[in-house]
Amino acid sequence: MPQFDALNSFPDVNPWLTGQSEGSGLKRVILVGLALLFAGAAAAQELKSPRISVVKVDWDAAAASIVDGPTGTPAEVFAKLNAATGISFPRIDGSSVPVLLPYDVDAFIKDRAANPEPAPEKAVENADRFMRSGFRPTKFFVTGPAGYDSAFALTLADVRELSDIRYADPVYVLFSGLAMTYELDGPAMPDGELVKSLQDEYPGIRRYLHESYIRYSFERFGATYVAAIYCLDTRPRSKILTCKQADRVMERFLRALKLAGGLPAPALEKPEALALDRPAETSKDFTYFSPGFIIPNTGLKKDTGGRGDYTVYARLRFPLKDAPAFANSQSFNNWGDCDFTGRSVRNPRRKDQPYSCNVNGRPLVFNESAPGNYSYPWRDNFCEHRRYFVGQCPGGEGHQGQDIRPSSCTLFNDGADRCQPYQHEVVAAHDGFLLRARKQEAVYLFINTPAMHVRVRYMHMNPNQLDADGIVSGKLVREGDIIGKVGNYNRTERGTTYHLHFDMQVPTKAGWVFVNPYMTLVAAFERLIGARGTEIKDGDPAPAIVGVPPVIMSPSDRASVAQAPIVQTHASVSATDKPQKAKEKPHKKRKHARKRRKRDDG
Repeated sequence: MPQFDALNSFPDVNPWLTGQSEGSGLKRVILVGLALLFAGAAAAQELKSPRISVVKVDWDAAAASIVDGPTGTPAEVFAKLNAATGISFPRIDGSSVPVLLPYDVDAFIKDRAANPEPAPEKAVENADRFMRSGFRPTKFFVTGPAGYDSAFALTLADVRELSDIRYADPVYVLFSGLAMTYELDGPAMPDGELVKSLQDEYPGIRRYLHESYIRYSFERFGATYVAAIYCLDTRPRSKILTCKQADRVMERFLRALKLAGGLPAPALEKPEALALDRPAETSKDFTYFSPGFIIPNTGLKKDTGGRGDYTVYARLRFPLKDAPAFANSQSFNNWGDCDFTGRSVRNPRRKDQPYSCNVNGRPLVFNESAPGNYSYPWRDNFCEHRRYFVGQCPGGEGHQGQDIRPSSCTLFNDGADRCQPYQHEVVAAHDGFLLRARKQEAVYLFINTPAMHVRVRYMHMNPNQLDADGIVSGKLVREGDIIGKVGNYNRTERGTTYHLHFDMQVPTKAGWVFVNPYMTLVAAFERLIGARGTEIKDGDPAPAIVGVPPVIMSPSDRASVAQAPIVQTHASVSATDKPQKAKEKPHKKRKHARKRRKRDDG
């Protein structure tokens, strides 16, 4: 889908792009308003439900595969398994597919027979002794109608066969048993390669390297299983797990798996199409650019656009508690750092200082509270320039998700150019379970229902506050529960702008992959405000800007200029440095070794 080029199509909207309000005249406002109302009539027809395939589990074959274990009908066999393994893995009897785990079920059952009533405080500790091959359980184990998801940890130094690997942190294996998989449009998924060393145990097992994870996918008893480890395809280092090293961990994990439980039940019916109903009333304010219309020239390459995906992947609650909210780029809008692509002013320091990103020359100002940041229309930035692997984006790299600014920006005083963090609440988008290790910035929410199996990720909240609030793996949250506050945390406090990063993944035959959450968010926001938004398509007139004024914490008659903290991606300069002038000697170009940024995996 071609990009919407606001710069070239509408020369009169440059003040809007800079974030400066201007009076457009009553006549223009009326014409634009009428155009938007007519344009909105057809928008609802373009939303799509995801395509989902369901499995048919052979529970008889699963029960028959158990050697020297419980006997009887599948229901009886698995009831006995669940009773035993449920001590370490609560709700294991809720999985709609047979549960495979690195757990010595037979040894545990024999131990329980010899010690039928261990002390309650020792029961779980005793059960954990039967984990196989050095893997440790985490507090994350989620089951439901769509299958199950789990996470296990391995410390390499504790395993003699792997102690030569210098990676010091625990290696986490994410393992899912899938009752449904999503069939995606857009770029084809990788074919993967057969894993010859594991064909005897798992006929047809394939290895994929996709979106910075190695994934091993196989089918058993009719269900799809995928194990994944985050890795980098680079040379070994103490703080980086290479994909070749991860392969060794993966083979150890897969060889440790044993059938541990599940709930024999009738085959899962194919989910009905998601309800795509939209409010009857059209909002007078809420507008959004079509999906895929990223800011001009902000894709992987200059002429690379976004991913025009109209799919609503899940029926979610909007992730911010209150409206309004503004989905747009935090890197290529006012105060943004242009994500390594360069700025016309190397290090702007003065509030409202004009500059632009080199990729498009689009006028910006050094003011995070500028009206253009806190105004409709929304703008998709799923495939915006980032150095992350995203299979659904043209070129295979992108942003992974959507930036969302809350309803307003709070400034410390009149001269400040940065928004104060932690002013707006973030909520659970659906009932589900959290995946997050302490001290980590990312919060994953896993959603498992008869109609959908998705996981969403929230970023840039304060990790210390999340720890204090108990936002950690295994916590059950209900739709609308407060899970944090919007922040600007990116490896350090004030490391990015004030916004929420929200992304979404769905399970496929090759495991979990990123999909564009933009239209899912549009639909969720419409339900929040009780009115339908108006889509701005290619060639439609852009509305005049109506920015939300900032909230000033300490207003004064005379603005005392607050020095802006340095953005993480730029070098420090003195507060007295002046903007570059045309006559100044140009800086000598330096070659920077760009490091591929590591995702925060919770």
